[in-house]
Amino acid sequence: MNHIMIFIVQTIFSLVFAVIISKLFRPDATFLFIAGLAAFLLAASYGMAYLRKRKTDNPSDTP
Repeated sequence: MNHIMIFIVQTIFSLVFAVIISKLFRPDATFLFIAGLAAFLLAASYGMAYLRKRKTDNPSDTP
């Protein structure tokens, strides 16, 4: 998959999980709160992917 398709899929999953999390823990949450939570989840997924890639691309750690 190309980068645009991966971004779209991650965005959709972030929105779905943000709605589920906000409805479980804050039923009175506003759209702005849900959008912020989705943006945080999307940024966290890209941050974790960056850390995972950086960890596996470092050949100096292998014996």
